[in-house]
Amino acid sequence: MKHLRTFAAAGLLAAAITPASAAEITGAGSTFVYPVLAKWADAYKKETGIGLNYQSIGSGGGIKQITNKTVTFGATDMPLVPADVQKNNFVQFPVINGAVVPLLNVPGIKPGELTFDGPTLAKVFLGEITKWNDPAIAKLNPGVKLPDMAIAIVHRSDGSGTTFIWTDYLSKVSADWKSKVGENTAVEWPVGIGGKGSEGVSATVAQTVGSLGYVEYAYAMQNNLTYAKMINQAGKVVAPAAAAFQAAAAGADWAGAKDFHVIITNAPGATSWPIAGSTFILMQAVPVSAADSDAALKFFDWGYKNGKQMASDLLYVPMPDSVVTLIERTWKEKIKGASF
Repeated sequence: MKHLRTFAAAGLLAAAITPASAAEITGAGSTFVYPVLAKWADAYKKETGIGLNYQSIGSGGGIKQITNKTVTFGATDMPLVPADVQKNNFVQFPVINGAVVPLLNVPGIKPGELTFDGPTLAKVFLGEITKWNDPAIAKLNPGVKLPDMAIAIVHRSDGSGTTFIWTDYLSKVSADWKSKVGENTAVEWPVGIGGKGSEGVSATVAQTVGSLGYVEYAYAMQNNLTYAKMINQAGKVVAPAAAAFQAAAAGADWAGAKDFHVIITNAPGATSWPIAGSTFILMQAVPVSAADSDAALKFFDWGYKNGKQMASDLLYVPMPDSVVTLIERTWKEKIKGASF
């Protein structure tokens, strides 16, 4: 719990990565990407003297703030469709790939000991499976002693790109979920209790015996929380690991996607992690301040080129160099005043 409180507090203090000053980049949004942005920001400040003021408030909040032009960039794990990018005069590009994992707190169950498949997860989150020893869960986990205990669902209470990744995946593997709930940054949850941010979900699961939630993998690892393995589209059991996240991201057609609109949930391949996603940056095509916009672009350029190992250490998947070339070409073509 000590580690959990420390990491959760980091998310709440995201807006204070550096003191307010002229040499500061402002952004808001995704909690999914917060661990890697915080790591990059610390190293970038030491190298350049320029800080990052990033509010880890969820993708919905990030979209709202960049729309209102109160920050230089917004971060969202739900890519905007090209029509919305154009309507708002945004430029959208991916910054990192990562993964969402089922997070649980069940007595006697260790990290990676339990396995789920998509249809079973959907039934649990629909409230149709209510006990840990339900036959559907037991069938996927022969030899695992499952308690006769109620499942307490924990979900995000705020507008969340992590929720989009989770619900988009469930919509792809369950027709019932697709028709009854669907996919979005915020949905009408059939059951469960809400936690604010990935930090809130992590804390609630850690404190609630019998709970099941979802969170970006970095939060599970940083806080030594219990996660589940998954059965992917190919029918193979996979554990959350860098190679599985890379496999999910490998087939993404970034070059062929307008405004980089790519979703990598339920990716094909025997080794792919099925609940994978990307974080996207939204910036104004005609910035309020060309200098502030250019400072943000220089930060992301630095992260792409110098932050790969930091991202990998946190079990994110850095963008390939070929995609970075496409991204920086887009900056030059579409963002007024960009020096790239």
